[in-house]
Amino acid sequence: MSSPTPDALLGPADIRELAAALGVRPTKQRGQNFVIDANTVRRIVRTADVRPDDVVVEVGPGLGSLTLALLEVADRVTAVEIDDVLAAALPATIAARMPERADRFALVHSDAMQVAELPGPPPTSLVANLPYNVAVPVLLHMLETFPTIERTLVMVQSEVADRLAAPPGSKVYGVPSVKANWYAEVKRAGAIGRNVFWPAPNVDSGLVSLTRRAEPLRTTASRREVFAVIDGAFAQRRKTLRAALAGWAGSAAAAEEALVAAGVSPQARGEALTVEEFVRIAEHKAARAQPEESGAEPAVSDGRSQEPGVPPAESADQHKESE
Repeated sequence: MSSPTPDALLGPADIRELAAALGVRPTKQRGQNFVIDANTVRRIVRTADVRPDDVVVEVGPGLGSLTLALLEVADRVTAVEIDDVLAAALPATIAARMPERADRFALVHSDAMQVAELPGPPPTSLVANLPYNVAVPVLLHMLETFPTIERTLVMVQSEVADRLAAPPGSKVYGVPSVKANWYAEVKRAGAIGRNVFWPAPNVDSGLVSLTRRAEPLRTTASRREVFAVIDGAFAQRRKTLRAALAGWAGSAAAAEEALVAAGVSPQARGEALTVEEFVRIAEHKAARAQPEESGAEPAVSDGRSQEPGVPPAESADQHKESE
């Protein structure tokens, strides 16, 4: 691998010059805050443990700060960008600043929530500065759609980072925490100051590391069935599970039956449960729904989508935790 030129990465002046030339003004609607510090993007790449044989997918590359740092290390980088102007400009930025790596870069001009396939080899790593307003649904969609992603590092709003990495029993443990843990082991991986962005956001940022489970959770319930239990448990998080899951189960009595069968107290609350306990609850409702005369052995599912290449059906709202 040939070494990139020392000044290949973008600094504050480069970012502003590029933005001015393109007529780009960062918008709150798309959560655009561009990283302007080369040391920060190199730190992100190091923390993400990007390796020379990695195929990295990046969501929301913007003007290319992190993209260039990823290309310094990874074998290939595919960037997914929704913005028309930014998507059109990025390949030229890569070609101008890192021509020796340009053939290792691919662009997908699309909404990340609609992406069902990527060009080239399957991705092994996801690294992204995610727009704060769609961070959780985009992260979950990418993990579901691309099971070859082994390691993920995302930069998100600090509060979102806390929620994603929260353990059971934590005050901020909720829907994002459990759903992320369905796919991976999740932990906080650092904090990022506001002054490395342009424009500087009004909130702090945090890094979250996700390492794909070596073995998917084995369950007779589908991912959608498990996620339905999670959504129900936290929609009214102050209620006991017997009450909170009444709508999901059909009645409070049916919810209690599924909970007791799963070894979970009907008086518990969702914030106390592990993802494995949510799996057991889903399995017991799924078992009750099976026709008794069937006698067929249920297939063991890893909980991923049953239709290869079809993106999950949940909307972004369904990934958000309802307080």
